[in-house]
Amino acid sequence: MSMSKIVRAAADIIFVFILTFGFYIVAHGHLTPGGGFQGGAVIATGFVLLIAAYGSRALLDRFGKEWFRSSEALGLLVFIGTAFVALFLGATFFANWLANGGLIFGEAVAFGPNPGDLNTGGVIPIMNIAVGIEVLGALSLIVLYMLSGTEEGA
Repeated sequence: MSMSKIVRAAADIIFVFILTFGFYIVAHGHLTPGGGFQGGAVIATGFVLLIAAYGSRALLDRFGKEWFRSSEALGLLVFIGTAFVALFLGATFFANWLANGGLIFGEAVAFGPNPGDLNTGGVIPIMNIAVGIEVLGALSLIVLYMLSGTEEGA
């Protein structure tokens, strides 16, 4: 059962802000408190808002459980893949092989107060993004499976 048009319109607007804030938390996880888990949980909360406004059937018609399963698997593969790349480069497992390399996320951090440069952190931002994708999929699936036991979600 879905809510009124006013609730659905408000949910559509708020959903955009929730996604933006969640992606902000993921992207700035190596600079500020937060990171992949926290940002992924915020993004999953946006999908829970859509479930509350439209119902789980509408969300499953739009995304499907397979989309969330794929999201969870992709996040795990990117996380572990990033760790294995270090082995192929001759470093230890989970070594920060991008740090101070000048490539993406490879800028050296200046001494003194943190200027908030997103292009730092080496593999840590990549792992934050991977964890965010995984947590988004996992928490959304948990909510959908919990709803599958209800009359509306059956």
